[in-house]
Amino acid sequence: MCKFFRRMVSAAVLLLVSMLLCLPQGNVEAASKAAVHELNYFKSYETQVEGQKVFRIEIGMDREDLEYQVLEKNYLRKQLVLDLKNTRPGKLKKNIKLSSPLAKKITISELEKRHTQVVIDLAGSVTEDLYKVTVAKAEPAKGKPYRLVVDLFAEPQAAPGESFQGVKGRTIVIDPGHGGSDSGAVGPTGLAEKTATLAVSKKVKSLLEASGARVVMTRETDVDVYGPNASDRQELQARVNVGEYTPGANIFVSIHCNAFSNPAAKGMETYYYPSSPRGEQLATYIYNELLKDGGLAGRGVRTANFYVMKHSSMPATLLELAFITNPREEKLLGDDKYQMTLAKAIVRGISHYFGD
Repeated sequence: MCKFFRRMVSAAVLLLVSMLLCLPQGNVEAASKAAVHELNYFKSYETQVEGQKVFRIEIGMDREDLEYQVLEKNYLRKQLVLDLKNTRPGKLKKNIKLSSPLAKKITISELEKRHTQVVIDLAGSVTEDLYKVTVAKAEPAKGKPYRLVVDLFAEPQAAPGESFQGVKGRTIVIDPGHGGSDSGAVGPTGLAEKTATLAVSKKVKSLLEASGARVVMTRETDVDVYGPNASDRQELQARVNVGEYTPGANIFVSIHCNAFSNPAAKGMETYYYPSSPRGEQLATYIYNELLKDGGLAGRGVRTANFYVMKHSSMPATLLELAFITNPREEKLLGDDKYQMTLAKAIVRGISHYFGD
């Protein structure tokens, strides 16, 4: 009986081995690719990329072929998220403080088995042109494994090949509406006007400078231009003063988002001061480009007595890019690619103005 049982066990083992040997090669490869990655290296430092200062974060692991996804969490949480599938955090610290004005800390957590997230808390808005994620091969001589490399830029990166005629040598003042203690209008999901206007303005600045223009911003971060607790007049005059005190300033462009109590209100429009024919030309050129590329309803080129236009000695315009109180348009205003679409349209309009 015992001999018979041993024969049965031996036969079962041989059958199992035979079945494993007969597995399709694709299954073997799939099993190999399913090997779990483990994070085992971290480094952050400042470096130079094409002459620009960059804060670099390196996250290493024990093998290649990492499957990852980059997610952006903006609005209230300014976070860049690396979603790493089939990965364990390993022995890396769960919380890592960063010594950079661009990023505050990194949090590494295993959401579920073999699913790790690396969350980078940024100091400013999360936009596609402010970071770059690449993969680096192992460098054994330097003690560096295969790794993900995250570069954070202080200024937006202009899209390669972008060039706009007529702006070279011009001095252009860009005024991102609101800021600091004044959020401006707020959309249904919490996007603040001051955030959207600054994001678009930075892209406008980057594109203009790439084409040889000199650009002066009334604000480059989330601050009041005059200072906290200023009156409306003080704040607006401070913005005008930036243009007035900039030698050789040619035009003043104030960038805003519209708002209304009815969420169905939609579209884009531009404004100029009634007695400024050059302001009208500027507003019209930019409006035409916004309407062509923005894909939203057109509300026209209009006159208004807005303070920043009335008190600017140079041609000035105020842009209402979209209704931030409209759910669809708020979503567009918070989208990095759409922000770049708007920025290119604005710069194209400015280019036509100077070419007229």
